[in-house]
Amino acid sequence: MKQQYQSYYLDSPLVKGRVFDVFVPEEITKDTAVFFVHGGGWRGGSRESFHEIMEALNDRGFVAASTDYRLYAKDAFQQLSDIRAAYMRFVSVLKEMGRPPKIAVYGESAGSHLASLLLFAKPGECGEEIDYEGEWVAPTYGILHATPTSFYHWEGMMPASWERMQGIAGAPYDKDPERFDRLSLIRYVGKDNPPIFFVEAELEHLFVSKNTLAIANQHRTMGIESHWKVYPLMEHGFFYELKRKGQLEAFEDICLFLDGKLNTI
Repeated sequence: MKQQYQSYYLDSPLVKGRVFDVFVPEEITKDTAVFFVHGGGWRGGSRESFHEIMEALNDRGFVAASTDYRLYAKDAFQQLSDIRAAYMRFVSVLKEMGRPPKIAVYGESAGSHLASLLLFAKPGECGEEIDYEGEWVAPTYGILHATPTSFYHWEGMMPASWERMQGIAGAPYDKDPERFDRLSLIRYVGKDNPPIFFVEAELEHLFVSKNTLAIANQHRTMGIESHWKVYPLMEHGFFYELKRKGQLEAFEDICLFLDGKLNTI
């Protein structure tokens, strides 16, 4: 299938990191588009890491986008502002194409943290700057892989992870604990959250998988469609290509979720 590829920059003059790519299939057969937020410990990674998966989604008839954000940002609040701005620009792109602004937001690891705040918190609720024009269009679905549900220290946390999280929070925990609360997903769990699919790896070693299961169970008590699935023998951040069994299975499950046909616990 032939695709169209285009990069959209949010600023003039250009600002490094504030750019997203859109892949459009030759024939669009799905109403839902997918917006990817990459991981990389808040200081690394690239929107390009999802290009292969975006092409595969194009083959299924989905429009897909993948965003960068400022890796050199002073804190995660600036990065959240970046992805909200890119997301809303993608909304405008879809409208210009005559497509409905029906979007599933996918995030992985640090990208899952930022994507989860975009999905669960209202614009500005975390304390980030509002950097887009027009009325907010909430995402329709969320797909979150390897998600930190809290920005607090937990028992067994790797020291390097805590150091990194304090760095991207913009202040040490003992100097400004309120920042860590505003960056914690669990603060924003509520009845207005969209349907979510939590993707987990059996060999996950950075974030506690049972914590996302707890959120999925909370959602179900609120009447929100929420799925949670562990992929055997897969590791943290495994969904970057489509070669191994777990990667292919996750891709099929994501497509089923977007079509409203996924059955999990």
